[in-house]
Amino acid sequence: MGMEEDELAAFRERWKQELTKNTETSNKDKEGYFGHPSKDSSSLHQSTNFWEKQSSSSQQTQPTPKDQPQYVSIAEGLLDGRSSPLLDRIEQERTRRKRAPWSEALNTDAPPQKVNKCKKLLEQFLQDLNEVNDIPFFDVELPYELALKIFHFLGRTDLGRCAQVSKSWKVLAEDEVLWHRLCLEEGYNNGASISDSPCWKSTLRDCRNTESVVKSNWKNRVGSIRHLQYELGKVLCDVSSCAGLVIAGYTSGDVRLWDTLHWDKSYLHPTHSIRDETPAPYVSHVRVNKTVATAAYENGCVDVWSTETGHEPIHQYQHLQRVHALDLNPDSPAVASASGPDVRVDAPDEHGYWRSQCLVQLPKPVDGILVVPGRRDVPLVTAWADESVYVLDSRWNEEQEPRVLHSVYGHPVTCVDVSPSRAALGIKSCGWGMNDGGNKIQVYSLETSQCELTVGNSAGDFTCVNLRDSHPHLLVCGNKDRRVRVFDLRTGSSVVSLYAHHMGVTTVQADDWKIVSGGGEGLVSVWEMRIGAKLWEMHNRHPVRHIRFNTSTLVTANVPDEKSPRGACITDDDLTAHRRYRGLICHYDFSMDSSTLDHILPICRSNYTESSGYNYNIGLVMPYDILNDP
Repeated sequence: MGMEEDELAAFRERWKQELTKNTETSNKDKEGYFGHPSKDSSSLHQSTNFWEKQSSSSQQTQPTPKDQPQYVSIAEGLLDGRSSPLLDRIEQERTRRKRAPWSEALNTDAPPQKVNKCKKLLEQFLQDLNEVNDIPFFDVELPYELALKIFHFLGRTDLGRCAQVSKSWKVLAEDEVLWHRLCLEEGYNNGASISDSPCWKSTLRDCRNTESVVKSNWKNRVGSIRHLQYELGKVLCDVSSCAGLVIAGYTSGDVRLWDTLHWDKSYLHPTHSIRDETPAPYVSHVRVNKTVATAAYENGCVDVWSTETGHEPIHQYQHLQRVHALDLNPDSPAVASASGPDVRVDAPDEHGYWRSQCLVQLPKPVDGILVVPGRRDVPLVTAWADESVYVLDSRWNEEQEPRVLHSVYGHPVTCVDVSPSRAALGIKSCGWGMNDGGNKIQVYSLETSQCELTVGNSAGDFTCVNLRDSHPHLLVCGNKDRRVRVFDLRTGSSVVSLYAHHMGVTTVQADDWKIVSGGGEGLVSVWEMRIGAKLWEMHNRHPVRHIRFNTSTLVTANVPDEKSPRGACITDDDLTAHRRYRGLICHYDFSMDSSTLDHILPICRSNYTESSGYNYNIGLVMPYDILNDP
């Protein structure tokens, strides 16, 4: 504060010196050589005398009463050709409005003195500097729309400060258009219109408070946990989740769907051909998005259900062999499946009827398949077989060869993930390729089919990579060397390297501040990315095969490798399996408020009027009940 006052005092002194220097220079210019008056000054003196004579003559010919308004004298001056007194009066009026006490004492008939005027302007400027709050800004000078446009570039902190300046600024700073824009920019209520909330400032505040509470609950493992179980399904085979929906397939051939937003339970019935088979084929793969759920069976059959209309399949088709890979577009109803070297893509047409969009036969058996996310007119699919990765669409025909994204002899592909514009491939170096520095991850552009980035240098194989669900500029991957690595796609550098699971990393996902990883030993770990520390962990039997989280929920699945365990009864009379062989699906909800009474046992919420509550609370050191004075 002291430095600012010193700078202001120095500025005032410099400004005074400059005005004094300019005044002396202007006076010297008016004087001739050796102090004699110049021609310009003499002409100015003559013109001034002329205007004085004109004004005196006009006043003698037309006497003005004392109570005559000023606009009458101004008009008479304009008719007589007198412009200089008019400008002087306007300047005097402006000075009077600026609350200068000496403005009333000015002589309107006398010609202005420029040196005195500069001094008065300087004093007025210094007075305005001391009265900054009295300077009008948006009230007079700018219209509301233009002021709102200026406020459009401010953040929530600056808007809060502007709202404390004045009443007019408060109205501007709390405009719904500004806060609606801030709410959408920070990722809250995406797609909402400005009329959806009566006060967007309060909506943004509530969203930020909720986010802060949820983040704290994530770090401290505060919330509710549910086990999604289906005992009649025998052993769990595969799990998928999306937008609050969780789907699971079992060895009994059953497919179960949970809606975690409303906790509705539903069974997705297979086709009649599968119902008639004895024993029922296993469910090999399941996938779900917001509108469609699909499942593939051991006999090569693929069923498609609608999550909105009912439990019966809306589409089904048959492969000649077992389905080795299945995927579903998370943004549109497009199903891709692979059986041996054959790849098939099905999607509804413009009339809603499901059709086979693409049927391709690759040179080698397919190891995995992924549908590129995003809404497209033509579904785009990536499939990998051994050391080759292909990009397929429905415009392909048998006369053309599939577009090869990556193919290096002796470097098989171990894991793949795709985003709307990129593909990340885990490449294994074996044989002569070990001299290149170990296993790597290569990032390709789907548009140009060119390698944009190569990261990683590990002796172990990369088992999982997450590009679709991670932060836009981050790539997280897991390795058999028991480490979780995070890379920056902008620079190619390693951001985090964590020693996570002693039996290898099986699945992983990350966002801007946390990492959730699963291992082959059944351990689910939550990490703080910034400090690289483990926040908490949960252990269950069987390897972790599925992890998916959003802002407030986490879904994990421990899927057994052994589908027909020894010691379990497999007779037709016994439809269940032992709990330790089934697998487990866990749903964590961190949006629950731990301060509410819902997290306290019912017996702890009872009062002393109930015998059970009285006997329970009386034994506690600190009873839960609040004793009121009689």
